[in-house]
Amino acid sequence: MSVPTSLSLPRSGLISGDDDGLTDFDGATEILRTWGAGLTPDPDLTVSQWADKHRMLSGRASAEPGRYRTARTPYMREIMDRLSPGDVMQRIVFMKAAQVGATEAGNNWIGFAIHQAPGPMLAVQPTVELAKRNSRQRIDPLIDESPDLRERVKPARSRDAGNTMLSKEFAGGILIMTGANSAVGLRSTPARYIFLDEVDAYPASADEEGDPVTLAEARSLTFAHRRKVFLVSTPTIRGLSRIEREYEASDQRRFFVPCPHCGHDQWLKFDRLRWQKGKPETAEYHCEGCDQPIGEHNKTAMLEGGEWRATAVAADPTTVGYHLSALYSPIGWLSWERIVRSWEAAQGSDEAIKAFRNTILGETWVETGEAPDWQRLYDRRERWNSGTVPVGGLFLTAGADVQKDRIEVDVWAWGRGGTSWLVDHIVIDGGPDHQGAWAELTRLLDRTWAHQNGAYLRLAKLAIDTGYEAPAVYAWSRRQGVAQVAPVKGVEGFNRSSPVSGPTYVDVTDAGKRLRRGARLWTVAVSTFKAETYRHLGLPRPTKEELAEGVQFPPGTMHLPDWVDSEWLKQLVAEELVTVRSKRGFARLEWQKLRERNEALDCRVYARAAAWIVGADRWSEARWADLEAQVVGDGSAEGSHEKAAAGSIRVVRIPARRRSVASNYMR
Repeated sequence: MSVPTSLSLPRSGLISGDDDGLTDFDGATEILRTWGAGLTPDPDLTVSQWADKHRMLSGRASAEPGRYRTARTPYMREIMDRLSPGDVMQRIVFMKAAQVGATEAGNNWIGFAIHQAPGPMLAVQPTVELAKRNSRQRIDPLIDESPDLRERVKPARSRDAGNTMLSKEFAGGILIMTGANSAVGLRSTPARYIFLDEVDAYPASADEEGDPVTLAEARSLTFAHRRKVFLVSTPTIRGLSRIEREYEASDQRRFFVPCPHCGHDQWLKFDRLRWQKGKPETAEYHCEGCDQPIGEHNKTAMLEGGEWRATAVAADPTTVGYHLSALYSPIGWLSWERIVRSWEAAQGSDEAIKAFRNTILGETWVETGEAPDWQRLYDRRERWNSGTVPVGGLFLTAGADVQKDRIEVDVWAWGRGGTSWLVDHIVIDGGPDHQGAWAELTRLLDRTWAHQNGAYLRLAKLAIDTGYEAPAVYAWSRRQGVAQVAPVKGVEGFNRSSPVSGPTYVDVTDAGKRLRRGARLWTVAVSTFKAETYRHLGLPRPTKEELAEGVQFPPGTMHLPDWVDSEWLKQLVAEELVTVRSKRGFARLEWQKLRERNEALDCRVYARAAAWIVGADRWSEARWADLEAQVVGDGSAEGSHEKAAAGSIRVVRIPARRRSVASNYMR
């Protein structure tokens, strides 16, 4: 290396080459080499180049430990390089599916900033607790596995290291990690780099101080054109999704890959993935250009030959946006076969299809809340006797709505795929102050309903609303036990991780005695089940001719009997879903009443929650088959309830509920 003139030593000095110079002593060559290396600037690397050279994946945080290779996920190269200081883009938006490598790309950017372009950085997770978990599981291994980063970030155990769980100091900068629910964390310090992860899971407001994304981005404004903001998320609900709103305002880039047969460039769409019914292993992608099937073994070459292309003009020329589905997931991660299996398993369940669209396709879910026409429902009622369970119904749940002067109960039968039938509508006179009303409700738990196949069914679960006179409901529920009764509390909103959560324990006052943790309360996301109800009411129905030919009703169909009157039907469709905006301009979806009485809709929601609580959304094929075998009884549906109660007629038994985190949602 040639030494700059301004830094050259005197001719008689260390590098003069004179016989009397200093190069004769031992170590002179090493000093020259080290000095020259110190004068050499760091190589001008992009984020992807830095990752390939310096990033090591830890076995603690990665399914594929070892050296990071951008070639494994070629579609991430451009996204990472947009985060490099040499790129003119300031805001990079990534709306994506799960399992496409976005998290590691963001971590590469953090490592690059610490090593190559130090400056203040803010990394935001949905909550402070998630920020702590991310620090332990992602950031600490990122630093520990890279010698270059370990040199710059001192161990947390050293004195005055500036290394804590939510703060990592390094020469020239600091990494601050916080949650979107903490306004203090979001306004803590100016930041040149801002990493906003899973923005659709952020609360609408941080400590009532405003939109977390807006608060965080305000930290970078003083850095002008040198700032970088990276917004990443799987999307949620159309109209509420932050990442979709940001993506639609960008140039909307898609990753185009070539067909191995004809070379036609295209971005991958789920409707081009085809397979033989019931055989996900036959899944192949069909080219838009030549319609030839493409086996998944071609995916690696297709990804290597792919490129990002803009499909729109950005509202802000300094913002670039990317969208990617799990169809691009590299071989060894999420296969097309597994994607098809997930799709088939989701059929009949709106919640499962919603999760599929969000996490597999990386697309938003459209909530439909327009109230169906009650007259149309009236015209397509079906004939069966009140109190009789039609063929297809395999177990019963009930929803109870407590009013001032009565308790209304609707009994629903449930079958495969979320299909349901209204079996009974019961009005118990007397409100929560009348012991006679509670006694009659108690007798309902022992009642049986005749199945058209000859068996008898009891209520598997009765969910009762605690919104009116909760203490009386808690006391009655405690006396009945947890086997058949579930007190429920409805909450609004669609951003809940599960439509039913709990149970939590609440205090109960019974016979004048206060009992701590005396009842178990379930929390129900009523918005989710109301939207599901309206979608199921709107499912297309086969004609009489099609039914005669053996065409089946679609999964989720709601069958309504001809004995329900117009008032009940009006109550069932008494609300509609509307978009409302807060004073600060933030949008949210809200159910609003079209008429005062809506007991039928409420009871339906509670009965649906009861089906979820007994575990029907997670039952295996063997459990459904067992129920089907039980309902084929020897007697006639015209038998008496007294004989069923006496045990002379077989009563269907519901399998005991097992706790499980996996859900197939009425598969």
